[in-house]
Amino acid sequence: MTYPRHSPENTARQARIPCNPRRRSGYLPALLLAILLAACSPAPPAMLPLPEDAVILAFGDSLTFGTGAPRDGSYPAHLARLTGLEVINAGVPGEVSRQGRERLPRLLDDHRPDLLVLIHGGNDMLRRMDMDQKQGNLATMIHSAQERGIQVMLVAVPAPTLLRLRNAQTYETLAAEFGIPLENRALAHILSRDDLKADPIHPNGDGYRVLAEYIKQTLTGAGGL
Repeated sequence: MTYPRHSPENTARQARIPCNPRRRSGYLPALLLAILLAACSPAPPAMLPLPEDAVILAFGDSLTFGTGAPRDGSYPAHLARLTGLEVINAGVPGEVSRQGRERLPRLLDDHRPDLLVLIHGGNDMLRRMDMDQKQGNLATMIHSAQERGIQVMLVAVPAPTLLRLRNAQTYETLAAEFGIPLENRALAHILSRDDLKADPIHPNGDGYRVLAEYIKQTLTGAGGL
């Protein structure tokens, strides 16, 4: 069976603005400097606009399932309310990327979503599993969606550390390789704040709401919403 492809090659390429505002930062008013810095920030890759009746498949582990919050407080539930779209919660607590790679294709075929929001790999890091294998599993998931004509958005999961939370480089590498939007701020921000998390690795209801808001912002910036 063949599927229509909505690959990044079919979308308009973003123009890059070469600039170095720091060279004259001492001479520029603060507001103008802020504008120039914003212009130099890379825009997320372009997406095709989602239709009004779009279906979003939220796929992942406990961060997608909503562990730490009531069922209606998961990020897919918040995202559905924010966008007015159908968002399917396909999160399985405790799942590692190898299991997700095996589970995803059937869900894509059963639901035929317009968008896959992928948050996965955290359990691989917690269990100190091979990171190259994790990256390969995530790449297979993204490819499985793209070969079916399904757009993909990736959300970065921070690596567990004793100090400041930092996103694993894997997610930036994959987003660049496949030309897909990446949300790489939300979880590191949420899990660094006690008022937004239920435990050290899971947001609470307010945290999942913030995650959904970040995801919507990234989708809007990429042209999907």
